[in-house]
Amino acid sequence: MDKKTILVTGGCGFIGSNFIRYMLKKYPYNIINLDKLTYAGNLENLKDIEKDERYRFIKADIGNKNEIDKVFEENEIYGVINFAAESHVDRSIMDADAFIKTNINGTFNILDIVKRKGIEVFVQISTDEVYGSLGPEGKFKEDTPLSPNSPYSASKASADLLVLAYQHTFGIPAVITRCSNNYGPYQFPEKLIPLMITNALADMELPVYGDGLNIRDWIHVEDHCEAIDLVFHKGKPGNVYNIGGENERTNIEIVRLILDILGKPHSLIKFVKDRPGHDRRYAIDCTKIKKELGFVIKKDFKKGMEDTVKWYIENRTWWERIKSGAYLEYYEKMYKNR
Repeated sequence: MDKKTILVTGGCGFIGSNFIRYMLKKYPYNIINLDKLTYAGNLENLKDIEKDERYRFIKADIGNKNEIDKVFEENEIYGVINFAAESHVDRSIMDADAFIKTNINGTFNILDIVKRKGIEVFVQISTDEVYGSLGPEGKFKEDTPLSPNSPYSASKASADLLVLAYQHTFGIPAVITRCSNNYGPYQFPEKLIPLMITNALADMELPVYGDGLNIRDWIHVEDHCEAIDLVFHKGKPGNVYNIGGENERTNIEIVRLILDILGKPHSLIKFVKDRPGHDRRYAIDCTKIKKELGFVIKKDFKKGMEDTVKWYIENRTWWERIKSGAYLEYYEKMYKNR
């Protein structure tokens, strides 16, 4: 394999940064990481590989067509993997504007240039939330009708439809992945698992929405990265691939497990008013990616959670800087005058 260049958008986020590290370790690709560096984009997530000669960071916004065009004009790009997205449901409920600009308009900008430049592979990273909410039975399949219930999931569903339309109409080599909830290192501490870990470490209350019985299917981010790798190299254009951990857990079960791992009392749990329109259950059927592409779930959940808790214990400075806002200083220090 020659040193082709892959553009990863949103590579300073949780999943994107783990994916870049995974790909640099496994392949000889050159990787350009394009990130707007919003609140969840943290350059410190990739501090350990920033001096790798195969890696380069560019600060740009996929919602800005001129910035995107410049990146493609100045670089010979083989493939694009679009992680860039506003992704927190609560934030989308408070203010949906950024979600429309990034998740819909930004995806459109990338699709347009992928078409014009003849890019050979395009992977759109979506979410299982586009399917809406499940009852007590069944799982989401790739042909499950889209039924998003939050501004966030509606914006991601809109982007998915654009991707499929561009693939059908213009023949671009586009595929979509829809994954269940991820956990692991470098996750922004407003999400459930890192929020509960970091609050517990500080002996703060652990806020749990409603009755805590909302169910999600959890997958370790390393397993997700392997699945994206398979889709990037073997996925069939025009196809959607569901990715899941086959690991359904209630929110309260997750919180209690974290407290048990840390040896903290369950009395730290505080039930709070539920989120508006909170989907009750998600579950992924990932038969297709397993049969067609050979995907295998490798990470045991309990071991994965223990490793994740350990990571947050050992990287306290990382999440304390995020919670204080100090992580934003890193860009100013490292890249402002470059």
